[in-house]
Amino acid sequence: MIVKTIVWPDEAATRAFAQALAAQPVVVNAFIELKGDLGAGKTTFVRHLLGALGVQGRIKSPTYAIVEPYTLQSGNAVWHFDFYRFSDPSEWEEAGFRDIFASTGLKLVEWPAKAGKYLPPADLRLAIDVDENNSRRVTATALTDVGAKLLP
Repeated sequence: MIVKTIVWPDEAATRAFAQALAAQPVVVNAFIELKGDLGAGKTTFVRHLLGALGVQGRIKSPTYAIVEPYTLQSGNAVWHFDFYRFSDPSEWEEAGFRDIFASTGLKLVEWPAKAGKYLPPADLRLAIDVDENNSRRVTATALTDVGAKLLP
């Protein structure tokens, strides 16, 4: 396990971090957990990451849909999940997400704790906290070799 603390003083820094991740070839098959309070910047980070990966058009928050799928120009799949509205972790199993997590592709998950024990282990966990000056303090934890390759 590798842990790094990163500060995103503004949205440009968030974008730069997302671009650095997008430049790593292993990102297209990674599982990245995003933790943080409402408004911490989880979806903003995802928008920058998907944009850096070449996703065109509007990148929506999956808060109500639970999952938004995308296909990269390379043909690789991306799934952006938001489990905020789950009231019981078993909803993950009932929704049939096991097959998605067993397949190749990038999985980005906001509010992973709401899916409980059903989620497989993540490659990289980004815990985002907002400082008093509105900067984001990010604790990046690489939990696998893939996660370690993603860390700048």
